[in-house]
Amino acid sequence: MQIEQIYTNCLAQGAYYVESEGEAVIIDPLREVDVYIERAKNDNATIKYILETHFHADFISGHVTLAEKTKAKIVFGPHAKTSFPTYIAQDNEELKVGKITLRVLHTPGHTLESTCYLLIDENGRDHAIFTGDTLFLGDVGRPDLSQGVDMKKEDLAGILYDSLRNKIMPLGDDVIVYPAHGAGSACGKNMMQETVDTLGNQKKVNYALQENMTKAEFVQEVIQGLLPPPTYFDVNVKMNKEGYTSVEKVMEKVLQPLEPNQFEALAKQRRALILDVRSMNNFCLSHIPNSIFIGLDGSFAPWVGELVVDTKVPILLITPEGREKETIIRLSRVGFDNTLGYLKGGIAHWQRIGKPIASIESITAQDFSQQNQQKPTNLLDVREKTEYNSQHVKGAMNIPLRTLHQKVSEIPKQVPFYVHCLAGYRSVIAISILKSRGIHNLVNIEGGFKAMKETSLELSH
Repeated sequence: MQIEQIYTNCLAQGAYYVESEGEAVIIDPLREVDVYIERAKNDNATIKYILETHFHADFISGHVTLAEKTKAKIVFGPHAKTSFPTYIAQDNEELKVGKITLRVLHTPGHTLESTCYLLIDENGRDHAIFTGDTLFLGDVGRPDLSQGVDMKKEDLAGILYDSLRNKIMPLGDDVIVYPAHGAGSACGKNMMQETVDTLGNQKKVNYALQENMTKAEFVQEVIQGLLPPPTYFDVNVKMNKEGYTSVEKVMEKVLQPLEPNQFEALAKQRRALILDVRSMNNFCLSHIPNSIFIGLDGSFAPWVGELVVDTKVPILLITPEGREKETIIRLSRVGFDNTLGYLKGGIAHWQRIGKPIASIESITAQDFSQQNQQKPTNLLDVREKTEYNSQHVKGAMNIPLRTLHQKVSEIPKQVPFYVHCLAGYRSVIAISILKSRGIHNLVNIEGGFKAMKETSLELSH
């Protein structure tokens, strides 16, 4: 028996490959599926089942494409309804894979079809449980993402409480927990950095698994502090229910190199979003006016989904050389398939032929501190409200990046305005958005709050 977690940091997502005696299952695959096919091929194994724990909201799953390529059976738990052939398993049904068994445990609450899969080894021993978004390490799935369900989040949280106590907590402490997400995912709020743990340890450290917690206490704790779900989540759920185009077909259509004049003309004709995915330092040095920065070397796909919102918007790309294909794949993971092409030769080519460029002014945290011995009044902190409330520079205004589109009018336009986040990634995104809206009196604080804490600036809670 083999179990392999295939983790994607950008989405904080774990897919799983399980093999026994030449038969394999893939659990919660991403949209680009060749990695799973190659993995099975290396073991000379046949993929028998594609197990989905629920309809994912934060990414497009690979179940449809993987089934087309391997003829494996797609399995969902009770109450799932799809527009493509699917096997709807019943609660406690057992699926045989080689010498192991996967028992279906219907665990509604995160969504109504949410299901865990308990792996029973060849000796009949409970070995591991694949918990999807029902149980994370340190947290549980949020109960407000179930699309098309006429139920309050409080009601779903109550159902989740029962699922955990009736289906998961009675299992042995040595059972290994394999969740679908880790820290950084928008599907929970308090996840641990680790991506694998024992159920026994989770019973000790996870607030949601405390035996003395009442249902009312659980519901209050689970719904408290939830940020609004990103708008693109609804689109992703719809695609996961109804199907989608394969990544290969998307790539054939959108992996198009464009000369600067073509690029510029398309931007005007199609009112395309110019998305620059290079490093934040390179973007600050030079970029195309009105382009938006969301760097590949960060939480790229979730921020695209959060800030671009409309998956149908035409996109023109500026990428690091050689990372064009990677960029398109990562956009496709969250349903953004409408890329028109990428700038051939990048910014260097654009500048070489005399096209206009812009830049972002920056200042070190130390220099900012020396210039602002008194409480600064022209400082914007774009971290989340919880980060800001934990600790911030006294006098700073807080507008979380995810809400910036709605708060542009609150930014003064007459005086230099300084912007920071935790380390710099989000502040450069914020400045690029504001500059595209005609606000140019902005200065980025290098190193963000991490660097600012090391200066003489007065901090507040």
